[in-house]
Amino acid sequence: MSRSASLGEQRELALPQGTIRYRERGSGEPIVFVHGVLVNGDLWRGVAPRLAERGYRCIVPDLPLGSHELPMREDADLSPPALARLIADFVGALGLEGPTIVANDTGGALTQIAAANHGERFGRLVLTSCDAFEHFFPPLFRYLTFTARLPGSLALLRSASRLRLVRRSPIAFGWLIRRDPPQEVRDSWTEPLADPAIRRDTAKVLKAIDKRHTLEAAERLDRFDKPVLLAWAAGDRVFPIADAERLASIFPNARLETIQDSYSFVPEDQPEELAKLIAEFLGSRAAGRAAAATRAGAAGAG
Repeated sequence: MSRSASLGEQRELALPQGTIRYRERGSGEPIVFVHGVLVNGDLWRGVAPRLAERGYRCIVPDLPLGSHELPMREDADLSPPALARLIADFVGALGLEGPTIVANDTGGALTQIAAANHGERFGRLVLTSCDAFEHFFPPLFRYLTFTARLPGSLALLRSASRLRLVRRSPIAFGWLIRRDPPQEVRDSWTEPLADPAIRRDTAKVLKAIDKRHTLEAAERLDRFDKPVLLAWAAGDRVFPIADAERLASIFPNARLETIQDSYSFVPEDQPEELAKLIAEFLGSRAAGRAAAATRAGAAGAG
């Protein structure tokens, strides 16, 4: 699972689909962090600790998207709508009331589907560069859906990712992240694929990716009226800024902020800037509630 101790204490939560490992740090208003395929909670190791230090309860699950260590039940449905349900079930099983969901990459698409189907479970959303609309997967990564159907393909993917030439290519991590993360993080992303049961889960996920799920979700996102922050890499070559603008036009209560000097994995390339934007986003809402309470108190006194 994620190996960054800075994410907090390791815990496990049993769900109908299987057991989810997660890390938790801090106390206060809850934030749940959602990663994409073929990575895990280590993606958030530069963001969650900064927000925990600001007084938030940061919860970072390793979802069954290819870099998890605990396989799901053999009969578990791992299609996008089922994974969106898993996120909602995870929130519900922890007893969280209206947590903020922060998502990146494939996790952003799953969060959109979850917001469309289970929006009552969530509070605010923060979507960093991610799949949306017709780009689920984006063109560069559509090959994953097809190669997952080939015997031995995921074992080969694990081996190939060890080669820097392959890893830094546009169809791997080259256009997702500006530079390689530490070796222990790379290992936490790739080594779980050594387990046949993890490869089984991963193949299920990859084969089920289809743009119809994000397009269907987009038709209902106008019903999610809670605050949404779109924190997008300004020059993203994988997830077009036009998708962020389109999302901002659909959500009733959204704003778009662009982040410079970042590829798609904003939590990797600009963790400090992203944490600052999230803190300001959450803080402005808290300040608004405090101001409203003050006004109500003054009116009552009058």
